[in-house]
Amino acid sequence: MYTIRDMPEPVPAELLTLLAGVETATVGHWRLQGFMHRAIQPLLPGGRRVVGTAVTLAIAGPDSTLLHHAAGLLRPGDILVVDRLGDDKYACWGGGVTVAVKATGAVAGIVDGPCTDLAEIIASDFPIWARGLAPITTRLYDLGGGMNVPVSCGGAVVMPGDAVLADESGVLVIPRDEVLAVAERALAMQDTGKAREASVRDAGARLGELSGASAKVLAGLGKG
Repeated sequence: MYTIRDMPEPVPAELLTLLAGVETATVGHWRLQGFMHRAIQPLLPGGRRVVGTAVTLAIAGPDSTLLHHAAGLLRPGDILVVDRLGDDKYACWGGGVTVAVKATGAVAGIVDGPCTDLAEIIASDFPIWARGLAPITTRLYDLGGGMNVPVSCGGAVVMPGDAVLADESGVLVIPRDEVLAVAERALAMQDTGKAREASVRDAGARLGELSGASAKVLAGLGKG
């Protein structure tokens, strides 16, 4: 009934530190894979950004037995990614789970389904991304499930040990051997973007000229 595999090796701290400076929307300028569905949004206000190592969980329908067990196995820096196997009715995560997961040092939870107890989640100041809220909760039905197995969350494949970047725009999953290249490219793009914004804001430059869009439009009009 249960498949529980070894905890994944944490993503190296230096990679997570680098990734913490990246916006998901920057990576979205060129990368297509690894993004969870936009319906998975942060429950905490204020535009929090977190990075960590994915610990995966797959639990079905009205049951959260394995989630309660898994909450005690997490480590500092982990992000628990919960595949609800298509369920959209039952809230598996609420105030009690939030307190238990936060106590381990884990840095966030991501649920492909609804949560509950929003006021308690906010009071715990623990970042969670989910598909909104629901009043009907799961129970301890002992239906089984998988921990540290490949899962699908918001349409993205998540392997235990992947790096997770989550912010106000959404959630991105990156295989650990791709983190360095993705982070370096994104940070370079962000630096370029800041310089471009400064030129527009302070020097009167035109965005279309800087980006090359105006040249394309003029060429299309036969004026290039």
